[in-house]
Amino acid sequence: MLPCFKDYDIILASRSPRRKALMEAAGIPFRIMVRPTPETFHDGMTPTEVVMHLCREKADCFADEIKNDEVVLITADTIVVHQGSIINKPADAADAFCMLSALSGSTHEVYTGVCIRHREEERVFHDHSLVTFRPLKDEEISYYIEHYAPYDKAGAYGIQEWIGYIGISGIQGSYHNVMGLPVHMVYGVLQEMLCTQG
Repeated sequence: MLPCFKDYDIILASRSPRRKALMEAAGIPFRIMVRPTPETFHDGMTPTEVVMHLCREKADCFADEIKNDEVVLITADTIVVHQGSIINKPADAADAFCMLSALSGSTHEVYTGVCIRHREEERVFHDHSLVTFRPLKDEEISYYIEHYAPYDKAGAYGIQEWIGYIGISGIQGSYHNVMGLPVHMVYGVLQEMLCTQG
């Protein structure tokens, strides 16, 4: 961990346990703060525009927190895109089964947008990965849904869980982006923002 990070109150505004684990593994000191945030976007936006819009929208909900000069706010949003359509979080087991059946035997895209705000500065960026699933059997999909928690995950799966180990045959891009946070990019931007100020 860079010593200068200790001088700031870094807030990760996310309920995601995956993002929390990635920040901890990267040695970035932070605390969690969550509140209801909108997740709306306009038809016609590209996937890149969607995730960058959503992470900014989330950051707007924490405007009061960043009035303190020592506070650094991080928000993020991840979407899955398959055959040109955005796949959201599943509503129930049947919805999760349909999503995973669609992803089976094909390649989809994962986009994560990140917004970092500190004082008057804002950095918004994104990462993009391609994920390929081998053909999955119905009983494999059912097993995953029954034994894991796909309902808080875009695309109804977690790459770090069982289905990722047995089902994913290829990844192009960042594995951690697929988990929900391109933590290598977050670390680099924090370093630029916080450790080069004189």
